[in-house]
Amino acid sequence: MLLANRFDERRMKSALEMLLLDRGNEFRELGASVFPTGSKPISSIKNWEEHLLNFCFDVSEAFECWSGNKETEITSAMKALTILRQCSKDKTTMNQMTHLLNIAYNLAEEFKVIYKRIE
Repeated sequence: MLLANRFDERRMKSALEMLLLDRGNEFRELGASVFPTGSKPISSIKNWEEHLLNFCFDVSEAFECWSGNKETEITSAMKALTILRQCSKDKTTMNQMTHLLNIAYNLAEEFKVIYKRIE
């Protein structure tokens, strides 16, 4: 798993399953934008949920840098541009892109809350 270096694998799987039950629609909406698969379903990507959650953590971390709550790293600017490019692909307004950024940020924060509650 991609998140194994940050989290306990058992707790992480449980938290992700719980998050997917509550926020499955948001996961699919964000995933369809971040991982365009053409005519294939997003589920055709192996471990797409973990990849998407990592993306959500990147958005959350970028926001911490943008808001001044965290020191920027050498790669922060490039990471932020990559996030913006992924979220704005095929979008026509800033509101559409901001909607996806909000979904990603909220999914990351909700995962952290669920993970803390699981023992």
